[in-house]
Amino acid sequence: MSRLVRLGAGLAAAGAAHAAVNVRLVRRPVAGATSGLRVSALVPARDERSTIGACVRALLAQDVAEIIVLDDGSSDGTAEAARVAAAGDPRVRIRTGARLPAGWLGKPHACAQLAAAAGGDVLVFLDADVVLEPGAVGSAVALLERLGLDLVAPHPRQVAGSVAERLVQPLLQWSVLTALPLRLAERSPRPSLGAANGQFLVVRREAYERAGGHDAVRAEVLDDLALLRAIKRAGGRGGYVDGTTSATCRMYRDWPQLRDGYGKSLWAAFGSPGGAAAVVGALTLAYLVPPVAALCGSRAGLAGYLAGVAGRVVTARATGGRVVPDAFAHPVSVAAFGYLTARSFAVRDRARWKGRPVRVAPDRPAPGPSTPPRRPWRASAPR
Repeated sequence: MSRLVRLGAGLAAAGAAHAAVNVRLVRRPVAGATSGLRVSALVPARDERSTIGACVRALLAQDVAEIIVLDDGSSDGTAEAARVAAAGDPRVRIRTGARLPAGWLGKPHACAQLAAAAGGDVLVFLDADVVLEPGAVGSAVALLERLGLDLVAPHPRQVAGSVAERLVQPLLQWSVLTALPLRLAERSPRPSLGAANGQFLVVRREAYERAGGHDAVRAEVLDDLALLRAIKRAGGRGGYVDGTTSATCRMYRDWPQLRDGYGKSLWAAFGSPGGAAAVVGALTLAYLVPPVAALCGSRAGLAGYLAGVAGRVVTARATGGRVVPDAFAHPVSVAAFGYLTARSFAVRDRARWKGRPVRVAPDRPAPGPSTPPRRPWRASAPR
């Protein structure tokens, strides 16, 4: 047992050291012009009445040629809320999406329709619960150009209010900064090496179309990561960017929302149940075994616990998260993540999100090439 404790403590220390390196190396948006590129801002929205207004108002302050909001079968007046927020700005178009075809999940289909309607050289996909800071789009596109990348995904600062959010949400950025060699992932052609966040995703249209667009990832619940991998397979490059100063996002409001939100997607993050078990096992060894041993008087366990806390402190300071007391509850956060992962596998075949299944049924016929036509739109009617 003492060997396991020392091994776990060593892993925690290595993770904290790697996070500290990544915090210095992570790409961040840069101020600059977009060299005359036409930029399209694209917002898929389904039952987002409470958030779409702030999202659209923030987009109006961006240097974009057009803003297209897709009301994807909402039942709560999302389109009308977006229309009110647009305040008559001629750049804004609000559309109603086509019926979801067989073989597609909802968000990839919505994004495919948005891309088909857009005229930009650069496509900016933005979730309806994201609020951009002034200049956020321009700085992200400038980074894309300066580095010669095909895709960048600035990760917004995650706003967390409830205890459940504060326990789990910081793990999003912590996990990337702790585990992924960012510069290597950016340069590597390997599709499996990379991270992306679809909350705020900026992609060159040429690379997007060369990779097959969202048609290539139509059944992927983690469509953002799948799109990055498709772009890499097509010869492109891209990856994770720290968007802490560019955007904010509050994904969930309470434990039920958070539990169901992660339940719909965590099962897809690891490739297989075996892969998930390996990841959760490694996290348990590094971040749960040492603190338990510390409670029993182990100095190595205490060192491991403090290393885990140090990793959280480093990433929280870099990404706008809370340090005290949240970082000191890191073992509880890891335990919660393990529970959410196990639950996600347990419910994946029956999980639904906003009234739709989140997994394409195995017996559903796989469609052939079916990228939506350029103009599949009908204007949404006032509500």
